[in-house]
Amino acid sequence: MKRFYKQVAIESRRVLLDGKVLKTPKGAELVLPTTALAEAIAEEWGGQGDDIVPAWMPLTKLANTAVDGIAPRKAEVVDEIAAFARHDQLCYRAAEPQELVRRQAEGWDPVLDWAAGRYGARLKTTNGIASIAQPPEALAALTQAVEALDPFVLAGLHVATTIAGSLVLALALAERRLSAGEVFALSRIDETHQAERWGLDSEAEARAKGLAAELDAAARFMDLARS
Repeated sequence: MKRFYKQVAIESRRVLLDGKVLKTPKGAELVLPTTALAEAIAEEWGGQGDDIVPAWMPLTKLANTAVDGIAPRKAEVVDEIAAFARHDQLCYRAAEPQELVRRQAEGWDPVLDWAAGRYGARLKTTNGIASIAQPPEALAALTQAVEALDPFVLAGLHVATTIAGSLVLALALAERRLSAGEVFALSRIDETHQAERWGLDSEAEARAKGLAAELDAAARFMDLARS
């Protein structure tokens, strides 16, 4: 739609458009958890041209999701995110070729070890794609870690978990244990190995770049929400 405002400001962790408080699509006042996040979202609105392009405002989108979509149904969202731990990508390994086996072990084992030490959640690994049951105490510990997060951090965590296919990687990102670039690279060890063997697919490469950008935005959003 056409830009309908001239001035952008912030006040009490709210973004103001020509003096009016920015609202979510469902009509709630968009009250941000930190001034840093309010400033970043104000920059998104201030940087729009004659036309408003939602795709250029990922932080605004995540904030709207936190207020409209997560806060009213936090328990349900926590369950959705925590469910990834039952089939976490890091737990399913290749049996061959040895180069891929090595890359997975070197990349994923330290992250699983970190989760075991940080949350008391030791997940099992297996070769192949056949589902394995994870220890109930490990799943409970990871669920508790997700429950402790507020709706704004959960909004970023949900995106990160979905893109990475791993709750453990997403939590490492949220805890600043890994950067967005590191998480993305670790989540795509298999794809990278295949691309090295068979070459890059332009369509797949374009999709990967889009996902990497989404993950970057989610990481920045979580950081700003706690600044």
